[in-house]
Amino acid sequence: MRALIVGSLLLAVPAPPGGGWTQFRGTPGLTGTTDATLPDTLTVKWTVDVGESIESSAAIADGAVFVGAKGAGLVAIDLASGKKLWTYAIEGEGIGESSPAVANGLVFVGDLKGTVHAVETGSGKARWTYKTSGEIKSSPVVSGTRVLIGSYDGHLYALEAATGALAWKVQTEGPVHATASVVDGVAYIAGCDENFRGIRVSDGKQVLEVLSGAYTGASPAIAGGRAFYGTFDNEVLAVELASKKIVWRYQHPERKFPFYASAAVAKDRVVVGGRDKLVHCLDAATGKALWTFATKARIDASAAIAGGRVYAGSGDGTLYVIDLADGSRKGAFEAGAPISASPAIAGGRLVVGTQDGRIYCLG
Repeated sequence: MRALIVGSLLLAVPAPPGGGWTQFRGTPGLTGTTDATLPDTLTVKWTVDVGESIESSAAIADGAVFVGAKGAGLVAIDLASGKKLWTYAIEGEGIGESSPAVANGLVFVGDLKGTVHAVETGSGKARWTYKTSGEIKSSPVVSGTRVLIGSYDGHLYALEAATGALAWKVQTEGPVHATASVVDGVAYIAGCDENFRGIRVSDGKQVLEVLSGAYTGASPAIAGGRAFYGTFDNEVLAVELASKKIVWRYQHPERKFPFYASAAVAKDRVVVGGRDKLVHCLDAATGKALWTFATKARIDASAAIAGGRVYAGSGDGTLYVIDLADGSRKGAFEAGAPISASPAIAGGRLVVGTQDGRIYCLG
């Protein structure tokens, strides 16, 4: 864990080890930041075509890449060579935005029919499944012996990771679209019911509720005792967990568009893409805009940060490399199809899927 003093704000940002990115946004705090580094110039190491749109962000663990796709199910690929290791088929539409999480030899993911799957990482065989009553776009997060995942049936579920048995479920007032961030035994969800909630992992008891005032599709990033997330009311919020209060709101002075992508947090900065086609970098303590970076289409993919650089995909089909310090362009990869999945970074490589069904490994 890295701790940095930002004015009066102590901002601690846990980062995944350089060899792994085991879940959506890299760690249970969903900060989208890693200690891994990438080459100054990215080149394509391999490409795999799964034939269906990819909105699921990759997980990287133990030298393998795990990605979900519509129609194609869950795919495992060797990180070094790009060789397909196995495919776990899922009936129906397959996997939407739910991104895999890997722990203890199992990979977990939800599908668009509302089923949670636990699959053996080595064989690609099902260990267990659990059916909810609505589609799943939320990504699983493993906390201790439990897997937490939201469903469009309005519940956040806690399932036993080893067996799939229900530990508890908590009902909200709308679909649970966002992924829970888990810090210090509490799961935080920003909701379609306009509420930001904290739910204790051990027993499912709600311990925090803050009215966001707007529909929220983004998942909260937790760092320095604060939660950072955007809303469909064109704002980015910072919620102080101890006081249960919103400490700042950011809105671009001219461009009024929703924030669907989840924020990344590194050092003293919060970075988030908007449907206004801009990547916004904000001061974590105050919410003041430090810089913006323009793309050519809306941004639904959540950016990742590594080695002082921001890696942000856009609907214009480009993965942009941006300097975290000043917002200058450092490079770009032209994928040729919209990018709504978020990049995963580990082992000196970046993996991202596109809406034309291609998975790219860059390094």
